[in-house]
Amino acid sequence: MGKIDYDELNAMLASITEGVPYTMTNLANASALLFEKLSDINWAGFYTIKDSKLVLGPFQGKVACTIIQIGKGVCGTAVATDSTQLVPDVHKFPGHIACDSASNSEIVIPIHRSGQVFGVLDIDSPVFDRFSEEDRIGLEAFARILESVI
Repeated sequence: MGKIDYDELNAMLASITEGVPYTMTNLANASALLFEKLSDINWAGFYTIKDSKLVLGPFQGKVACTIIQIGKGVCGTAVATDSTQLVPDVHKFPGHIACDSASNSEIVIPIHRSGQVFGVLDIDSPVFDRFSEEDRIGLEAFARILESVI
């Protein structure tokens, strides 16, 4: 597992989103950036809230679940609790939704717009215990940059 320089990653995100007023464009480029720069991941993308559900947004990786109920699975729990979910073993997470059977660990970070949860950043890995506290801090900073441009 390669170490990521989150200061550099977040500077790259700030650069590619600067002056871009289109939410989906910024989310699409953000997912591509994560997929390119993070090691040992098999999915990186976003779900946004539509009609009181999480709906699949821009992502990189295999075909994914299209709709997730708020409060269900790791993504739905992140929205319901408005808190980052760092899950070392998704198979032990109550109610985990297996969109890709190859995923073994996951991190999900709520993203806000106008003070409300707008959606989540979801990153999956085939490696157990892939995400550290350093990843949580760096990726939460990544999410804050996105919040400033969505």
